[in-house]
Amino acid sequence: MLGRNLRHTMRSPDTMIMTIAIPIVILLMFVYVFGGAMQASDHYIDYVVPGIILLCAGFGSATTAVSVATDMRDGIIDRFRAMPLSHSAVLTAHVAESVLRNLLTTGLVVLVAIGLGFRPTADPLSWLGVLAVIGLFVIALSWLAVTIGLLAPNPEAANGFSFTFMFLPYVSSAFVPPNTMPAGLRWFAHNQPVTPVIETVRGLLLGTPIGHNATLAVAWWSGIAIIGFLLSAWLFRKRTKD
Repeated sequence: MLGRNLRHTMRSPDTMIMTIAIPIVILLMFVYVFGGAMQASDHYIDYVVPGIILLCAGFGSATTAVSVATDMRDGIIDRFRAMPLSHSAVLTAHVAESVLRNLLTTGLVVLVAIGLGFRPTADPLSWLGVLAVIGLFVIALSWLAVTIGLLAPNPEAANGFSFTFMFLPYVSSAFVPPNTMPAGLRWFAHNQPVTPVIETVRGLLLGTPIGHNATLAVAWWSGIAIIGFLLSAWLFRKRTKD
């Protein structure tokens, strides 16, 4: 099932463009178009890269939701149910493909960022921590995307619903410090689930203070992953019930 999903991704030019090209374009835009006006850091690219990494996962989640919705619409699930395979493998393979795709995108964005002047100070252990935090974030977001794909009436709706994930990084510490925002937005930016992930990744890569953000990130996204998994399993059983 994982091989099937990977082949679909490789054979879909729009998916590859969405997954790889758009995050890199956004990175270039923030560094070269907006970077001169930003006062978040003396070296803005160092500040913004962790947010761009999480934004990549938001784009990737839309692809996962569309893939699940397409499978549900086209009737391939009925064929799978008649085959000697675990029903859970259908959804798990979508999540596994999403994780692999998003980690590939993350690696490419980091390489491009280094080429543009990004200079992380992380040691190998810190890089493993970054991988673990981003992996948890992508897994949780992927299960939410699967849930949306099962809820949506068609792939177009799934694509639209899942794109709401992309707005969370914009109202966080991804691109500017929350202290520069109006009071209401500042409170939301400090207390929403994306900010702890960004601050943890930023701290691991650049040595900035992490504080309690790592604990919050693990708590937030472990809970979201569990909720997404349970909802997906329940919706899948409901929609494939004879």
